[in-house]
Amino acid sequence: MQISHAEGSYIYDQNNKAYLDFVAGVSACSLGHKHPKVVSAIKTQLDKYLHVMVYGEYIQEPAVELTKLLAQHLPEPLESTYLTNSGTEAIEGALKLAKRFTGRSQIISAKNAYHGNTMGSMSVMGFEKQKQAFRPLIPDVNFIEFNNETDLQQITTKTAAVILETIQGGAGFIVPENDYLNKVRQRCKAVGALLILDEIQTGIGRTGKLFGFEHYNCVPDIVVTGKGLGGGLPIGAFTASKEMMDCLMDNPKLGHITTFGGNPVIAAAALATLKEITTTILIAGALEKEIVIRTHLMHPLITEIRGKGLMLALITPSADIANQVILKCQDAGLILFWLLFEPRAIRVTPPLTITNNELIEGCNIIIDVLDQIQ
Repeated sequence: MQISHAEGSYIYDQNNKAYLDFVAGVSACSLGHKHPKVVSAIKTQLDKYLHVMVYGEYIQEPAVELTKLLAQHLPEPLESTYLTNSGTEAIEGALKLAKRFTGRSQIISAKNAYHGNTMGSMSVMGFEKQKQAFRPLIPDVNFIEFNNETDLQQITTKTAAVILETIQGGAGFIVPENDYLNKVRQRCKAVGALLILDEIQTGIGRTGKLFGFEHYNCVPDIVVTGKGLGGGLPIGAFTASKEMMDCLMDNPKLGHITTFGGNPVIAAAALATLKEITTTILIAGALEKEIVIRTHLMHPLITEIRGKGLMLALITPSADIANQVILKCQDAGLILFWLLFEPRAIRVTPPLTITNNELIEGCNIIIDVLDQIQ
């Protein structure tokens, strides 16, 4: 399918056929396609300036206002944000920050974790098949099983940081259970390790809170965001306390450098996106729309619906069924997608702006296709 244009919850091909978007650019288009406030912010910034300088020599209002707004909506001590070009680069920055601040080298991640595809983020990916062709990777990385409390004893005084997705994405939208995140947090505190929470997918309203960790009353030392923050443009960010972030300033100077991080056009789009999400009912609406989806997607071939808010995975009995549903739904005008490490899963991550009627329309298409397969 070749794209002609996109608007709201729909993508159109060159024959002007409409496809209802239940993927949102893999959770990136929080406000749907061509949202007027995002487009207006981009156009306004285009008329002012594009890339200038990024190392602090010149104050650029979009990036300053964006990081201020993030700080206003994050709990203490998460107050200092470094803007990057992508989520995977933000993961790299977070890992470097943890090593630099603690003086330790060991990183602990989770089995079946996904944090990006650059060398550092791939090193903390918990899926060997996906990364074996690119070894050797960064050493001193160990893996624990998500939600397994016994494994927390592997976090020791040698550990610089534990990095976890607040809700595991590629693994199949696995939510933390039994106060798991707080138990990780407590273990980190006990041994002087840091907790990094990857909110690249769960953040910016997708789960029914601005940040997914708010569901679990667990504040990390470093939080990483991306995807939905950019309103459809590429962005990443990692946020920590000012004390922690300041350690990247010396020994060596410019401990993390990016030419285009904080680009004014992208920052303007992100600022407009964050303002819209935090000043409307979109965040609370994600939980209400979750109920709509769960109510309308009852079928014998859907064995489970995992996730929270508008970050949901339909689990089917087999990879073959999942593949058939995704491909047949596209033919029927509905865009769905796969998850990286769970072949039985069907991704449902529509824009936060999607209407209940649009959700019901999409759910009906899924049910019709499942009936055909059954």
